[in-house]
Amino acid sequence: MHGITHGITTMFYERENHMIDLISTTTIHRPVRQVFDFISTAENDIQWQYGALASFQITKKPIGLGTLFSSLGHFMGRRLQGKFEVIEFEPNKKYGFRSLSGTIQLQTLYTFEIFPGGTRVDASMHVIQNGFFQLSDAFVTKFAKKQLKENLATLKTLLESR
Repeated sequence: MHGITHGITTMFYERENHMIDLISTTTIHRPVRQVFDFISTAENDIQWQYGALASFQITKKPIGLGTLFSSLGHFMGRRLQGKFEVIEFEPNKKYGFRSLSGTIQLQTLYTFEIFPGGTRVDASMHVIQNGFFQLSDAFVTKFAKKQLKENLATLKTLLESR
């Protein structure tokens, strides 16, 4: 299933065992380096990710494979805190991370491609629900799909207004 809104394409797949895969794409009219640097800086999350209350890099070295960051936020009325590890890092091409703790097991990958007039960003998320989220899988999927699409729309608006 997929939808297109304001240049953002979103697809999602529900799987057994409370797994959800989400894919969304947008084009941002800014250079790839600016988009990559903004997305891969944890402290910027509160500016464009719904529910983000705080996010910061734990590892004291420059960002790269193995970098750790912490995030605090809310999702569907629940407060969530997690620790994440960067598992994909190729400047201006790929940035991915996975959760090491928290209520939801999450793996996210952003890929970047130079596109006429800007940067194409593909976001994919693999989510394994557990605990209280299992009770309403269809609602969680719908909410997560909407959130990913809105996050990219906010990112696009924010970066293009600079």
